[in-house]
Amino acid sequence: MEVLKNAIKHDAAIRRVQRLQPAGGPGDKIFPPTYPGARRGDPPRHVFEKRHVKGEVVWSVLIDSVQSQANRLEEILLEAAKTKKGIPLPYVKVDFSGKGLEPLDEITSLDAPHRVYDAILRDSFLDNEPFMKSEQGQRLAAAKPADATALLEISPTALLFGAWHSQGEGGGLGAKFPRSIVSEIVGIDTPVEEILSNQRTGEIEPRTSGRRTGSRIDPLGVLKKVEVFKGTYDWSTDKEEAGPKVKKVRPSEINHGNIPPLVEPLGVTCAYAEHRVVITLAGLRRLHFGGGNRDIIGRTLIVALGLLSVFEQDSRGYALRSRCDLVCDGFAPLELVHADGSTEPIELDAAKARDLYETTYESAVSAGFNFESLTLTPQPKLIKIVQDSRKLALEGEGGEEDSE
Repeated sequence: MEVLKNAIKHDAAIRRVQRLQPAGGPGDKIFPPTYPGARRGDPPRHVFEKRHVKGEVVWSVLIDSVQSQANRLEEILLEAAKTKKGIPLPYVKVDFSGKGLEPLDEITSLDAPHRVYDAILRDSFLDNEPFMKSEQGQRLAAAKPADATALLEISPTALLFGAWHSQGEGGGLGAKFPRSIVSEIVGIDTPVEEILSNQRTGEIEPRTSGRRTGSRIDPLGVLKKVEVFKGTYDWSTDKEEAGPKVKKVRPSEINHGNIPPLVEPLGVTCAYAEHRVVITLAGLRRLHFGGGNRDIIGRTLIVALGLLSVFEQDSRGYALRSRCDLVCDGFAPLELVHADGSTEPIELDAAKARDLYETTYESAVSAGFNFESLTLTPQPKLIKIVQDSRKLALEGEGGEEDSE
């Protein structure tokens, strides 16, 4: 821990660049996330960009974004805290049990999109008082990088993955805490087709050379020429029985009938995948927890928590989505990046990372930090909008489309 404390005082970052390969072996096709096309009606696409790799410029593809990785690491840490011999990790949870919203049980500051400042927490009670008006809520609202003690004691993951009190003072000028860890997975040297997307400007749009096929044979043999009418609540072969807002649709739109074979430009191969993790030490020096030794211990705890999350992800595996399972291609060492850019390896494994975090946590308690997990109850209005949303969804009125 002393080595880490010294690094936090003087060095720039801790990083690791880990090679990954598909679980099916090198060269196997994997499926990165898809995003909407650039224009209405365009097919879904992957995200490609050119990168400098060992002196060459090659096409790469985004396999897991910084935001997606943050969510995965938060999930891993939450699981690690909930196990029988879990790590000591304070967080805030909203308890939905007994509210008639099954299977929804709880949402925590590690699940909520805006973490400890999320509207789900804000619209809940702590001891029958609106959370952000409670003593602990007011502490979180007043937290700044100049004194981030409240976040460290109540939800330290918010300092690791970043948080913004967007509903704070000044209409969105509440405190912002930049992420301290950046984790991203990218496929390197990916075959693409360079499609001319704009004749006038010569703009090129990369498209994967991979292809995904699909089809469905309907065992009932429903043909596409059968007349089907879909209304707000149900479908029918009789237009009058289909209910309000009726329209004629194809059988496939109510999940009947055949889907003819189709081929889409989706899925990629790559030379290898690269998981790059950087924990900023220089950035952490902007966070203060009362000065002196408390600053050092607070920053050390955040770094130790980040390192633990990385090794826990290694041990749990990289099952990112359907047809996107990756495995480590050997094990890359952690590197300490000095202020002058030089590096040296750090000897650490999963067991040592857990010991480091738990030891640092105990030191923080000894230094006077009062860690506390909080349990909130949802306000009636929060329960009501969830109930109303579920009712509309069951009636086919999701309300996500543009207004008439």
